[in-house]
Amino acid sequence: MRSGVIAQKMGMTRVFTDTGDHVPVTVLKMDSCQVVGVRTEENDGYSAVQLGVGAAKVKRVSKQMRGHFAKAKVEPKRKLAEFRVSPDALIEVGAEITADHFVAGQKVDVVGTSIGKGFAGAMKRHNFGGMRASHGVSISHRAHGSTGNSQDPGRVWKGKKMAGHMGDERVTTQNLEVVQLDVDRGLILVKGSVPGAKGGWVLISDAVKVKQPENLPFPAAVRMPTAEEVAEPEVVEAAADAPAEAETSADDNAENKD
Repeated sequence: MRSGVIAQKMGMTRVFTDTGDHVPVTVLKMDSCQVVGVRTEENDGYSAVQLGVGAAKVKRVSKQMRGHFAKAKVEPKRKLAEFRVSPDALIEVGAEITADHFVAGQKVDVVGTSIGKGFAGAMKRHNFGGMRASHGVSISHRAHGSTGNSQDPGRVWKGKKMAGHMGDERVTTQNLEVVQLDVDRGLILVKGSVPGAKGGWVLISDAVKVKQPENLPFPAAVRMPTAEEVAEPEVVEAAADAPAEAETSADDNAENKD
């Protein structure tokens, strides 16, 4: 079982096939998806890799997480996620997974947070058919109907489908086809829609219900960072202390002027 990746939803477009047909695709961008930590059977009881993407300001990262990133010698990341993998699919800490981790034509599962719709009625939220438009029904055409009995049980059963908050929840879309890849720009184009708004983070992994092609990179398509790209622990800690010192000096200057 291979690791998945973290990507950012950029929006939707379309691509044309050789026969002239157009395919609606969602553009997903991988932004320096690096391995920040590993979990092993010996130390943690399970096998997994922790990935991080996006650049985060050091002053907005907690002291504990700054130490975590400094130990891995990577820049602070905006988004972290953990993927379960088989013991033979562990990836070295600091390695960067590239877009050719997937191949065109394979199926993937995408996990994202759906767009929040606010308070919605039962018809929109649960796809109810509604009541009749005539023959005795008045006012209650879009009502959800009865919600329970009278004396027994004397309450509404937990989980009853009623009006309420809709969206803004974890959604998994399975068996999406990878149409194209742009390794240089870190773009993955998948067929169809992906849950979430533009700019939202999604998790992409091999589809669990479909047999995968044999030419997939194993354990992953990785690129090791150069010596200039490796973040030294001393540099990360120094950058974390710099904003606080700058703010202190600015306050001292203001007091001197007064």
